[in-house]
Amino acid sequence: MENCIFCKIVAGEIPSPRWYEDDKMIVIRDIEPKAKLHYLCIPKQHFALLSEMDEARAEIVKHLFQTIPTLEKTLGLEGGYRVIINQGEDGGQTVPHLHIHLLGGEKLGEF
Repeated sequence: MENCIFCKIVAGEIPSPRWYEDDKMIVIRDIEPKAKLHYLCIPKQHFALLSEMDEARAEIVKHLFQTIPTLEKTLGLEGGYRVIINQGEDGGQTVPHLHIHLLGGEKLGEF
């Protein structure tokens, strides 16, 4: 998508250190962290909402959720972490490209 900041990061048009990358996703640090460690897992394919999911996109989301636990040590999240997907404006989604927040690196408060 032409004006999507995450698509530009995925394409390398906007530099952002990648903590992990494979053919389906990247992991970067959030520029406005809400915890000591705050990462974004971003699928390389653009879609904004879970409601836009078809079988192919469901496989991408499945891949993200299967990969996240394998990155716990690399990302410093061995003590536990919170997984968040914001959906739509009322849900706090500020970038209209599906992404998963990983928060950790400290004891997180009640949710």
